[in-house]
Amino acid sequence: MDAQQFLGIEATDDPARWRQPVTPAVSTPGRFLFGGCGLGSGIAALESVSGRPVVWATAQYLSFAPTGSVLYWTVEPAVSGRHITQARAVGHVDDTEILTVNAALAEHIDSGVAGGTWMEAPDVPDPDQCPVRERPELFEETIFSRVEQRLAAGEDPMSMDATPGNPRAVWWFHIPGHLEPSAATLAIVGDYVSGGVSQPVGRPTMSRSLDNTLRVAALVPTEWLLCDVQIHSVTGGFAHGLAHLYAEDRTYLGTASQSMSVRPWNNERIEQMRARSR
Repeated sequence: MDAQQFLGIEATDDPARWRQPVTPAVSTPGRFLFGGCGLGSGIAALESVSGRPVVWATAQYLSFAPTGSVLYWTVEPAVSGRHITQARAVGHVDDTEILTVNAALAEHIDSGVAGGTWMEAPDVPDPDQCPVRERPELFEETIFSRVEQRLAAGEDPMSMDATPGNPRAVWWFHIPGHLEPSAATLAIVGDYVSGGVSQPVGRPTMSRSLDNTLRVAALVPTEWLLCDVQIHSVTGGFAHGLAHLYAEDRTYLGTASQSMSVRPWNNERIEQMRARSR
């Protein structure tokens, strides 16, 4: 399964225009498009149109794409040079702009500069030695029911007692169907930075992403993705943090970062969000 199939993004007769039904499979419990799926879909469209892989991409979220709607993407190349393409993809539902993805796309080249990777994966157990994270009932029939998650370091938010904890947590992620390595795949997992906000505050939280940025270092085949989340601050109702992403063999793949608004997580708030999206 490739990322386009997983995300449900479809080409149209216009090569620069793409269509994405917002199904429950790419939605949050609040019944709107999951931010990582939005960034991933923009990346998939940009890579297909440019013919080049993403090196860097960032999404700015302006509104919600409700479950049951159709998101239309328009790819707008800005500059295409010998090695690098700069472009944007804009997603609309009807006349409402939902998000914009800006990106730089380029093939890796021999620049003549000696390189390397200096990131070190956290020392955590392999996924088969980590407990499976139990999903609350309201997570069924959402993007969260399609991704297996195992906690490698940190606390399960469902067992928190409001005691502030460590701002760092590590998870393993597995997408059944062995989703091929791609920037879009990293975008989906990278959006789980928001899930790390619960760790330092000591209680489950809900987050609305304001942006989501992905920097891609390498893509290698891997059944599991390791997501090392570090929350930098939670102040004034907003949080900032990042996630370093690794393959199962601990190859460094890239870094995702985002800023988000934060609220306490509870079933009543979820129901309010669902009601607004109906």
